[in-house]
Amino acid sequence: MARRIDVTGAGGVRLAAWEFTDPPKAGGGPGEGAPGPGVLLLHGLMGRAAHWADTARWLSARHRPVGLDQRGHGRSEKPADGPYDREAYVDDAIAAIEQLGLAPVALIGHSMGALTAWQLAARRPDLVSALVICDMRAAALGAASQREWAEWFRTWPVPFATLADVRKWFGADDPVLERPRPARGEFFAEVMAERADGWRPVFSRRQMLTARETWVRDAHWDELAQVRCPALVVRGLDGELGRAEAQEMVRVLPQGSYAELPDAGHLLPWEHPGEWRRVIEPFLRSAVPPHGGGDGGESGPWPGREPEP
Repeated sequence: MARRIDVTGAGGVRLAAWEFTDPPKAGGGPGEGAPGPGVLLLHGLMGRAAHWADTARWLSARHRPVGLDQRGHGRSEKPADGPYDREAYVDDAIAAIEQLGLAPVALIGHSMGALTAWQLAARRPDLVSALVICDMRAAALGAASQREWAEWFRTWPVPFATLADVRKWFGADDPVLERPRPARGEFFAEVMAERADGWRPVFSRRQMLTARETWVRDAHWDELAQVRCPALVVRGLDGELGRAEAQEMVRVLPQGSYAELPDAGHLLPWEHPGEWRRVIEPFLRSAVPPHGGGDGGESGPWPGREPEP
């Protein structure tokens, strides 16, 4: 069971963090009941911390995984006037790390959460031990991309009569899909709430566009180059991050590594959870030393795949 902990974010915004491990036992000796190294899990646009439950389950064997509902998402506050800019999201994540005592923390971010993670690692290297970037581009996406998203939001047939309708539309019927993706339907079912007239998203689509507006017009290569900790770039073969750009991101990162999941799209941790674990677990085992000593498993550079030429 995840345990909610309230965090005060930038500007006093109330944020919901979710602890996926039991609190340490009072009076325990060194290492007894003590939490492992901290991991902060950052979801993408429209996501929520609950999406990380399966990842947190296996992380908890060695780490202290915490998920954060970022502002405008999940159970966190959704201020009408924002701000929903990059600085606010990074400041919120820093507040969570400091208030929950997670530092030095490994950051695992998906999509927008990955951008927040590497911007945080660039700004506050003292807080971060390792970084996982899951299917997020460093290049500018451009104004056309924002218009396409606005149009896509207008196609949503809300309210949905049932959660089954949510799963069917997002997993099979959405016109942007080239083929059915059941995991996508499940993903969106997690971010719907039942209202008097049916099922609606727990977030404001207007606020999501506002948040997205703050990164799609800019490139983020300079901040990527400032990340000093070990970093893993993970992409799905059918995801939004192309292979050539992923290779360049690994080259720019001072300690970059690369992994690719075949037959996976943008939601690769949920489409192929076994493969996701297979690439993340050894990276963290090598990059993040255990608390309280011990052999910690493999040592030295993570034996991950280098970018293909």
